[in-house]
Amino acid sequence: MTKTFALVPVLACVIAALPAQAQDRRLIWSDEFDGPAGTAPEAAKWSYDLGASGWGNQELENYTGSRANSYLDGEGHLVIAALESAPHHYTSARLKTQGKFTVTYGRIEARIRIPYGQGIWPAFWMLGDHVHGKGWPDCGEIDIMENIGKEPDTVHGTVHGPGYSGANGIGKPFAIDSGRFADDYHVYAVEWSPDRVEFLVDGKSYHTVTPASLPAGAQWVYDHPFYLILNVAVGGNWPGNPDETSVFPQKMLVDYVRVYEPAAK
Repeated sequence: MTKTFALVPVLACVIAALPAQAQDRRLIWSDEFDGPAGTAPEAAKWSYDLGASGWGNQELENYTGSRANSYLDGEGHLVIAALESAPHHYTSARLKTQGKFTVTYGRIEARIRIPYGQGIWPAFWMLGDHVHGKGWPDCGEIDIMENIGKEPDTVHGTVHGPGYSGANGIGKPFAIDSGRFADDYHVYAVEWSPDRVEFLVDGKSYHTVTPASLPAGAQWVYDHPFYLILNVAVGGNWPGNPDETSVFPQKMLVDYVRVYEPAAK
């Protein structure tokens, strides 16, 4: 059964670590990825997309449920590992909360250290939970964070819906002041309300989408439950494929995923 806004006890250590924007708000779902090294993330919270279909983007990886591609590191992190299993053959993982948890409005955030390199495509995002009935992009998609490896200092926040999807998604890049995002952990978040999706990196707002942002006559489809997704793709139309500079394995480390109730008006 899909659960919306499942209450999670708020520990004192979690309260102390909350961003300023969320300190007065109730934590309604989280995964801190605590557990023994080499074990799977909680089955009550996550399942897997599987296969090597290209995923609509000409991606090269085969998504698996293997511990080689997703596991807890024993230090409070989820690891998603993109591996080259043979020349030009890649495996990775795509975890989702579909059928286990959905959210409609609030603050959705994750603290992540992304991988890097040509052809590497890490993402933290959400899909409307009726995707199998309505189809994509009518279900809606909110890309909280995407990075393509050839842009090591830039992440993107984007929404996709009917009439504004794919290359026509409504998005904006955010560039780090120095270095690359893969050098450290960063907090990627959205503040989502009935008429607003605001994107943030480390508490800094850089992109806001409202109904007025959509093409004339386009439908606002961010008014129903969405589920969460974490993945590392390899190759595809947007990032391009790995080349001689690409190094494997590449690992995305996720410190936590947290969802807070909507901000009080």
